[in-house]
Amino acid sequence: MNRNRKIIVAITGASGSVYAKKLLDKLLDLKILPEEIAVIFSDNAKEIWKYETGGKYSLRKPAKEYDNRSFFAPFASGSSTFDTMIICPASMGVIGRIANGTSEDLITRAADVMLKERRKLILVPRETPYNLIHIQNMEKLTLAGAIICPASPSFYSKPKTIDELVMTVVERILDLAGFESETYRWMEND
Repeated sequence: MNRNRKIIVAITGASGSVYAKKLLDKLLDLKILPEEIAVIFSDNAKEIWKYETGGKYSLRKPAKEYDNRSFFAPFASGSSTFDTMIICPASMGVIGRIANGTSEDLITRAADVMLKERRKLILVPRETPYNLIHIQNMEKLTLAGAIICPASPSFYSKPKTIDELVMTVVERILDLAGFESETYRWMEND
């Protein structure tokens, strides 16, 4: 199922770098790797990543980093064959720009392409609480076909560590993206 998949993982300047790190690690450890994993960091995301994780993330194949300031990436066009984009964590600023059609960088342009081509766009906001503008922007995106998956961990698998708690969100993102992974499922693992 994962073979020939081409996906984009965008990391924006919201707190929650641990979600993105675990997501990338899990994608790169799948039994059947996607053909391509494009990774885009916003400038703020790189700073927050270093602050929250204590270091820089080192990508390994098939992951490739793209410059957020350049539109010279295949997925900046609807003619590309990238099928899924995950923005994790998704800052409310990026969500607002996507919801209102402002494509000022590669992240927002790629998200716009996903929406216009009716491909899968998964947004993982980590903000809390939401104000009315946040909710209205997420409503617009939902109506346009995006999936909003708040970084709200679940507890029914009885996670014992922060990593296990984070993975409850990451596994949900992978499910929504259509990747096969072994995870706890309510009333199916007993």
